[in-house]
Amino acid sequence: MASKTALIYDEEMTRYKLLWVDPACKIEVPERLTASYGALLAKGLSERCVSIPVRQATDEEILLVHRQEYLEAVKQTPHMTLEDLMTFTQQYGDVYFHPNIFHCAKLAIGATLQLVDSVMTEKVRNGIALVRPPGHHSQRSAANGFCVFNNVAIAAHYAKKRYSVKRVLIVDWDVHHGQGVQYCFEEDPSVLYFSWHRFEHQSFWPSLPESDYDNVGKGKGAGFNINVPWNKVGMTNSDYLSVFFHVLLPVAYEFNPELVLVSAGFDSAIGDPEGHMCATPEIFAHLTHLLMPLAGGRLCTVLEGGYHLTSLAQSVCQTVQSLLGDPAPLLPSVSSPCDSALESLQNVRSAHQPYWTCFKHSATAPVSEPSTKHCRTQGGAGEEVQPEQLTGQAEEQTEEEVVWPEPLPRTAPPVRTAAALPAGGEDTLPQGCRRSVEAPHTMGTVQRLGDELNEEVKDERVVRSLRQVISLLDQVEKKEIRNGLAVVPDISLAVKFAVQHALSSTDRVLVVFVGDGELSVDSHDGRVLLVQICSKQPKPQTSQYHVSVCLKQGPGDVAGFLHSVLVLLLPLAYELSPGLVLEVLVHSSVTEAAWVQLTSLLQGLALGHTLALLQESQGALVRASAASLMGDPVPALGPQGPLSPEDVRTVEEERRRLEVTWGMLHTSVAGKKSLEQNK
Repeated sequence: MASKTALIYDEEMTRYKLLWVDPACKIEVPERLTASYGALLAKGLSERCVSIPVRQATDEEILLVHRQEYLEAVKQTPHMTLEDLMTFTQQYGDVYFHPNIFHCAKLAIGATLQLVDSVMTEKVRNGIALVRPPGHHSQRSAANGFCVFNNVAIAAHYAKKRYSVKRVLIVDWDVHHGQGVQYCFEEDPSVLYFSWHRFEHQSFWPSLPESDYDNVGKGKGAGFNINVPWNKVGMTNSDYLSVFFHVLLPVAYEFNPELVLVSAGFDSAIGDPEGHMCATPEIFAHLTHLLMPLAGGRLCTVLEGGYHLTSLAQSVCQTVQSLLGDPAPLLPSVSSPCDSALESLQNVRSAHQPYWTCFKHSATAPVSEPSTKHCRTQGGAGEEVQPEQLTGQAEEQTEEEVVWPEPLPRTAPPVRTAAALPAGGEDTLPQGCRRSVEAPHTMGTVQRLGDELNEEVKDERVVRSLRQVISLLDQVEKKEIRNGLAVVPDISLAVKFAVQHALSSTDRVLVVFVGDGELSVDSHDGRVLLVQICSKQPKPQTSQYHVSVCLKQGPGDVAGFLHSVLVLLLPLAYELSPGLVLEVLVHSSVTEAAWVQLTSLLQGLALGHTLALLQESQGALVRASAASLMGDPVPALGPQGPLSPEDVRTVEEERRRLEVTWGMLHTSVAGKKSLEQNK
């Protein structure tokens, strides 16, 4: 299976620009591409990617989305005078034409299709196309919003036609609504389109009523169009993550795409003059990472907007590093989303409740009137007050007024994964995984930990396994390896010793326990969060740091297992921001496919510092676990069974119990108020 990342770029796409004065279009400049590509060069990222040549799109490919008469009209632009170009432009909205733009637009489509070809034929695992002009606003017979042809929409049709792809997920994280993509697929159940965008009650461009949350698609496509409107500016990393965990990812896993396309607009990042959002470039590392396990890793990222050159370049680099498999950066201060984000999240879930089982059986709050609606009121002397004025984010904001720390380097240890196995288990390790041997000093460490824990360990096999576990943790702490895997005879003891040892060097540890039984882990001081997914009901829990999800069919039910991971485990984990993740498997019916999905998703935490502990009886999962830890593409899940109403309610009950402490579990403003009252 392919494991490389494609980078598609051609300087030719910089060779057009605005030739007259137009305040709305002046920000769409050639430097958007050169700054992005230059940053990839400077950080040594471009040389780690596979360079794919760009080609021009054919008329047949353009006509997959656009009408013949529109194509023929655009074909005339290379021969137009400046005056003719200005006249031609005036029939469209917020766009400009240039004698070379038709050529560049064909290259932008061709680059996008080259990326789809490379991913679908497994020449690469994933990739990014740095293209210009962007595409997601363009409609069948109209240029719009800097966009001439709809690159991503054409790519979706192309993948369906050429590779018989049955289900395509399009994730549009640009700050503007990609109405062109929505119009193209609003009646098509084979394409799930997700967009979050600055809306502000229809006052922000493109100012369309169909950009709101209640436009869910039409006919057979009902439920396959998801709009998350941002009704104020200043959205943060927490707001973006919350929508991924509680809306996009649960629906995406239920949809089960065969290909993921990202309309990657980085005007939703901090500093951008269009977005006025506060999400840092690092968030795109995590959004990318969270999408990578879908569709067998077939992920194509295509540039859309982004107009602050520094923010754009940093965000592109963060995205590419995740595609390459570099450790995801830490995201400190993840907490409850703002009220406005929660109102939109709540309304989206309510609008889509009839269509997706992940919402259908949960206690989704009813549609609420957004609290920011009052912003559209009359000010003094009859002057209308704009939402951005009331939120303290005036449009006069300039690039120089916004300052944020440069993202830290995402350095990877020399060895990604090391494994400690019982004698004779070497053949189960994939190529590149190092065999770990316990260091001499670990004997004294095990004895010391035993004294601290009042545990006297005499069994030589158990002592040896504990020494191996400590050795792996020490290698992670010294940054000699990123993560590790150990097969142990006594899982409970191994976890107990591992947690005790880890807390001497890190503040917080996340323990993810898949299986039945109990682990002796002290979670009362808030330094350890234990999340268990099981099939046998454990003792009732009162601690906010001890979470139990008992699924009706156990972890072997892939749909229920993933639902609990996405809407409960991951929000808790990101808010905890652990320094180490212990992933524990014992006496469980979890499938290999679900287990490696979990392992992959958890790699976004703690700089990828994970120790997977398997009971000896689960030895069959060693190879798959090690491969996932090493960053190999996660195999596609395939069709899942229906999500059990009982399991959804079980997860919902635990979420409601915990939301008085954990802000990332909020799905409504009412839940957030319960946290504030608890404090």
